[in-house]
Amino acid sequence: MPNRLAGETSPYLQQHADNPVDWYPWGEAALHRAHTENKPILLSIGYSACHWCHVMAHECFEDAEVAAAMNRDFVNVKVDREERPDLDQIYQTAHALLTQRSGGWPLTLFLTPDQKPFFGGTFFPKRSRYNLPGLLELLPRIAEVFRTQRAAIDGQNASLLAALSRTVPPAPAAEQPSFDPGVLDLAVKSHLQSFDPLHGGFGDAPKFPHPAELALCLRRGVQRGDDRAMQVATFTLEKMAEGGIYDQLGGGFCRYSVDNHWTIPHFEKMLYDNAQLLKLVADAWLVTGQPLFRRVAEQTVGWIRREMQAPAGAYYSTLDADSEGEEGKFYVWTPDEARALLTPDEYAVLGPHYGLDRPANFEGSSWHLRVTRPRADVAATIGRPLAECEHLLARAQEKLFHARERRTRPGRDEKILTSWNGLMIEAMAHAARIFGRDDWSESATRALNFVRDRMWSGGRLLATCKDGRAHLNAYLDDYAFLLAGVLELLQARWRSEDLAFARQLADALLDRFEDAQSGGFAFTSSDHEALILRPKPGHDNATPSGNGVAALALQRLGHLVGEARYLDAAERTLRLFQDAMERQPSAYSTLLTALDECLAPPRFVVLRGSTRDLEPWWQALAAIYRPDTLVFSIPADSVDLPEALDKPVPPTGVNAWLCEGVSCGPPIAALSDLKRLFDAGAATRA
Repeated sequence: MPNRLAGETSPYLQQHADNPVDWYPWGEAALHRAHTENKPILLSIGYSACHWCHVMAHECFEDAEVAAAMNRDFVNVKVDREERPDLDQIYQTAHALLTQRSGGWPLTLFLTPDQKPFFGGTFFPKRSRYNLPGLLELLPRIAEVFRTQRAAIDGQNASLLAALSRTVPPAPAAEQPSFDPGVLDLAVKSHLQSFDPLHGGFGDAPKFPHPAELALCLRRGVQRGDDRAMQVATFTLEKMAEGGIYDQLGGGFCRYSVDNHWTIPHFEKMLYDNAQLLKLVADAWLVTGQPLFRRVAEQTVGWIRREMQAPAGAYYSTLDADSEGEEGKFYVWTPDEARALLTPDEYAVLGPHYGLDRPANFEGSSWHLRVTRPRADVAATIGRPLAECEHLLARAQEKLFHARERRTRPGRDEKILTSWNGLMIEAMAHAARIFGRDDWSESATRALNFVRDRMWSGGRLLATCKDGRAHLNAYLDDYAFLLAGVLELLQARWRSEDLAFARQLADALLDRFEDAQSGGFAFTSSDHEALILRPKPGHDNATPSGNGVAALALQRLGHLVGEARYLDAAERTLRLFQDAMERQPSAYSTLLTALDECLAPPRFVVLRGSTRDLEPWWQALAAIYRPDTLVFSIPADSVDLPEALDKPVPPTGVNAWLCEGVSCGPPIAALSDLKRLFDAGAATRA
């Protein structure tokens, strides 16, 4: 008989709807029962594409014996960390404080009825193994501790709440020193020290992409003429694009690599990873002109539009790591499978290029494709022209891709998350501008239209939508990421109503999330449900810092529309995190990018003319890497423009204005004159 999760929008919660566990979603009903019956809460947090979440579900939550013990002594609550990042953020922090270990998913915590955690861990098997306690043995011990040691639990909880409160940055001193631009150089220096010069990336396995750090290195490297900083970004992206973390047949990046050299990934594909990496790969192509980066951008966009964009326009959330109960089964091959699909000439190129002529690299019996020999090397070895080998490889890839499409596909989480859509709208619009692809900007526009039509009502956003049902109070990341996406889309194609929407989002950010006294933005709105902590996060995680994105976007919008409130809020945010950025600059790449544009306000270019005349100017500026300069190509018939953008339309041709802060220079009538102004601190595609 289905439990209380059957009616939820989260596919992750729906996966557990037939468990024998008497699950509740997080909410008043569960909390009320815990209080009424004086029972501890067993809180389980995960997400639909999580491999170890599936393993624990099969071992424990689908098991009648474990379920009976859970139902007897606990109020059991399931949470989708993607729908409820507020709860995940709080309880991951609490887990780290309780256990002095890093967390992850599944997260398993035991709470008092007033939501305070007193014991926890991540993955628990049914019975003890691999130095992990078994859940079946643990449950009665936890229940007994709760019944007999409440005073000790209350004392621990008081200490825990005090420690949690210290994770929120304190109000800055009334008098603070000026911002130190040197902190940006310290951050890059730290990234250089942890950089892996052999395989790219940072640190050891498991290896994550760290796109915020790579973006800062690319930006500062170009600005400062620092080849080493640029190499951190471009070399890492090159190694990732050639590795198994990248889907060599279908496009798109997996979550992370379990090894140092990007060969075997954790096979789940997340929208937020691919949004950040698409934007970064587009910039890397702009800086280097490497065909590899263009190919990866085109393939990744192809995957997003093919598999991750809903018919109604918005982007889905994730693809599962597993299919048919096995991680990676959809993606791996054997040499015999590939040979059976290809001609001998095609296999002669594809086999050595992707390592099928080497020992199996996945669980001793399968091959996960990664580039092991460059195309030119394969061409030289088999004595064929490179152009012919390129053609054979493309044909072979297409055959393997179509054969793979007939396999049982990994599950897809089809909920729409506002925050992740904001990231992908920004990335798709950014790539559209760089590569001159109107169809890509149309993809971003459709997603924005969906969010604005279905998930924006009464001056507020909703966080998630599935099957036509939008709900849950939105978070800081929803507003900040969507605001940044709208500003990027305005550069890809102008719509005055989008600028008006950007101002509405910015006003809601200030009204609902800003701490106007101490500075910065809380993760939850002022009218959110009361939880044991109201976080104010500043450092980057798998997604960029909401405070960093908010500060950066508000600065840009403030200069664009001449609104001091936005600029002041951004500066207060930077002041709040000033000490943290100086103590640990490597953790705050997004806030440091906002600091960079606070120290030297972003420039923006206004182009006015007919749509036909604007096109070559817009394309020429899109070919120049200037991350500190925004370009708005505004057709002659556009209305409702703010003063800074309301420039006169010339009778013929195009006029351009280069603005810094609230000051704009004289009109520029020659494209060559405008391009010369971009020379310093810029990279132009060859």
